[in-house]
Amino acid sequence: MSNATQTVYDLAVVGGGINGTGIARDAAGRGLKVVLLEKDDLAAHTSSWSTKLIHGGLRYLEHFEFRLVAESLAEREVLLRAAPHIIEALQFVLPHEPHLRPAWMIRAGLFLYDHIGGRRTLPSSFAVNLATSEWGAGLKRKFRQGFVYSDARVDDSRLVIINAMDARERGADILPRTALAGARRENGLWHIRTRSAAGDMNELRARALVNATGPWVKQVQDEVSGMPGREAVRHIKGSHIVVPRVHPGRHAYILQNADKRVVFVIPYQDKFSLIGTTDIPVKHYEKPTISPEEVAYLCDIASAYLSHPPSPADVVWSYSGVRPLYDDGSVDPSTVTRDYVLKLDSDPEGTTPLLSIYGGKITTYRRLAEHALTELRKFFPRMGPAWTHRATLPGGDLPGGDFAAYRAEIANLYPFLPPEYREVLLRRHGTRVKQILGDAKSLADLGRHFGDTLYASEVEYLVAQEWACDAEDILWRRTKCGLHLSEEQRGALAQHMAERFAHQ
Repeated sequence: MSNATQTVYDLAVVGGGINGTGIARDAAGRGLKVVLLEKDDLAAHTSSWSTKLIHGGLRYLEHFEFRLVAESLAEREVLLRAAPHIIEALQFVLPHEPHLRPAWMIRAGLFLYDHIGGRRTLPSSFAVNLATSEWGAGLKRKFRQGFVYSDARVDDSRLVIINAMDARERGADILPRTALAGARRENGLWHIRTRSAAGDMNELRARALVNATGPWVKQVQDEVSGMPGREAVRHIKGSHIVVPRVHPGRHAYILQNADKRVVFVIPYQDKFSLIGTTDIPVKHYEKPTISPEEVAYLCDIASAYLSHPPSPADVVWSYSGVRPLYDDGSVDPSTVTRDYVLKLDSDPEGTTPLLSIYGGKITTYRRLAEHALTELRKFFPRMGPAWTHRATLPGGDLPGGDFAAYRAEIANLYPFLPPEYREVLLRRHGTRVKQILGDAKSLADLGRHFGDTLYASEVEYLVAQEWACDAEDILWRRTKCGLHLSEEQRGALAQHMAERFAHQ
């Protein structure tokens, strides 16, 4: 093991998902010295396997989780302002099934949904005739009445990345592929052992430790605190499938099922539809995969509504993530709270706090981070005030918040860019797109073309600025080009990345 670093951090955050990066960003912006550890790539686990929505959770109203819905809807407004390049409004169509939920219940729920979160930017809900309007495109003709409401979609893994970027730009040290090997309290500090991907051991010290390890939260809490806690976590697997586009139009569908669950059908990457999710309790959560039963379940629900029903043979990609939900005693996995719970533990002297994060959802990650820093304030009385409510995220600082105007500016600066490619770059990087395009005067100036919308200039940017180390980082988290590239093209990128890092 190498000698312990001389740096004493205020906060060591373990876990490079949305909660961990959100906390690191907030803490760094308050003047704390922060380090973040992630055993794999940033967003490599639950945070990149979501339904990719920023939403209040309409169905949570049935479980009377009004505070969670209100907070989520308020956060929807905050995040739409903070990252308008990767978060955009999306309208959802709910076909009415009288035998599942009566119309009055849906209207009442949508009225609450429109009003309890302080909606300011998105349209309010309304009823539609599916048989005579564009909202019914892609549905079976038997569905005649429906409702439309608004939420937002997000590139979830990019949200993690830009939070980590902001944390770094505010002074945090971000260490992906650095595992927690152990931690102990000693003389008022945490002594934290780390292990790199190459197996190198190191040690760092911090005044406080945040356990934001998602599915591993209980395991880490018990190991570093030295005694099993009373808290429990429910590991719930959610799986999604991606199929060729099943309906025209920009809207999504929210489909009701007889088991009282809902399934989303969302336009995805232009050519595809994303269908999910399931709720399956699991004991093994290291590398979750979708089961044939889950694929059939999602296809069956979609087929009950869609005029061109998808089948398992149509699935071009699937993914599964495990949600680390706080165990509130619910029997039905779908009714386990999606709210977050923070558990603070300190030594008998009231120092060296350990804060463990249970549950949570992408939509409320920023508020969760604020609450985490509130819990830790007594240990850091000189910490700065909350600040993220009105701050933009990297790439989201569009002049005047006007995406269309910025699109026109980039079109004028780089007239050689095909409109489709320009739009993809802007949606991935926002105002950081100029760092990728530089002084380019033609597509050839962007270097090797790996296929679809991926050029060498962006690959180099992702390596230099976004911690990308291999092809999977780029194809499935920094971008979604993996869906659009052939196996041969993906292999060429993998070889390129291997050669690039072999020379370092």
